[in-house]
Amino acid sequence: MAKIDFLSLLDFDRPELESILERAAETKRRWREGRRESPLAGKVLGLVFHKPSLRTRLSFEVGMRQLGGSALYITDAEIGFRRRESIADIGAVMSRFLDGIMIRTFAQADVVDLARAAAIPIINGLTDWAHPCQVLADLFTVRERGLALDGLSVAYLGDGNNVANSWVHAAMTFELDLRVATPPGYEPDAASLARIAQGGRGRVRLFQDPAAAVAGAQVIYTDTWASMGQEAEAEARRRVFPPFQVNAALLRGAHPQALVMHCLPAHRGEEITDEVIDGPQSIVYDQAENRLHCQKGILLHCLG
Repeated sequence: MAKIDFLSLLDFDRPELESILERAAETKRRWREGRRESPLAGKVLGLVFHKPSLRTRLSFEVGMRQLGGSALYITDAEIGFRRRESIADIGAVMSRFLDGIMIRTFAQADVVDLARAAAIPIINGLTDWAHPCQVLADLFTVRERGLALDGLSVAYLGDGNNVANSWVHAAMTFELDLRVATPPGYEPDAASLARIAQGGRGRVRLFQDPAAAVAGAQVIYTDTWASMGQEAEAEARRRVFPPFQVNAALLRGAHPQALVMHCLPAHRGEEITDEVIDGPQSIVYDQAENRLHCQKGILLHCLG
C-alpha cells in the first residue's frame, strides 16, 4: 500500500478531504463521550520544527497521545537540513525510527523533497507557501457551525500568505465564494490563482477594497500582517495594512450572523480589534481547539 503524505490540500480529491473531516468529527464525538481508544498504539510521530508554534505542537503531540501513540519533538539543532545532512539522508534515516513525520518549516520544497526521500508519511504542519492543516480545521469549524461549505462566502482580509493560499486551494475542491482583499502587491500565490481559474469548483475574487470584499460574507477571516520570517518587513506592512483591519465598523457590512475567524497568534489592535476577536461572532478559540481534532483525522488518514 502506497504511503499517504499530507503536503497540500491540492493533493486530495473531495472524497478524501470529506473522509478526513468525517474522521475528525467522529474522533471529537467519541473523545467527548469519554471513549478512549488507541488506533495508533505503538506508533511514533516525529515533530520537526524550524518555526515554533503553540497550536501545531499541542495539537499533534496531544493528538498522538489521545490516539494511543507518541510524539517526539525535534528541532533543526538535531538535524541541520541541507547543511549537516542532505534531505535524502535525513528522510532515509528517520524512516527507520519513526512511523510518520510532521514538519513545520519555511520552504515548501523542503517538505516535498523530504516526502520523496522518506518511506513514511510526511505531514506539512506549515510552510511559507501553504498551511493545509489550519485551513482543513477552519473548514471543519465552519461546518460544525451548521454552514455548508458549498456556496459559502468567505472574505479573507490582509496578507495573501500561506493561509490565504490554502484557502485558495480549498476552493479547488469546495464551491467556495472566496474574496481575498489585500493591498496591491500582497495577493496570494499567482500559480494557485491561475490553477483555480482553469478549473476549480469554487471561485476566487481579488479585492483592494475590504468593504467590498466583506459585503454580505458569511465568514470574515484574517491573519497577522507579517508572518514568521518577515519581521524585517513588519514596519512597512503596518503602514499599508490598517485599512484591512477587522473591526466593528467593517463587520457591520458582512452578513448579520457572519463568523469571525483568525488562525492565531493575533496581534490585537493591528489586524483585528479586541471588540471583534472577543465578541459574540468570533469562533477563534473553536478554530484553535479543532486543530486537535482535525490533526487526529489527518493522523488516522496517513498513519492509521
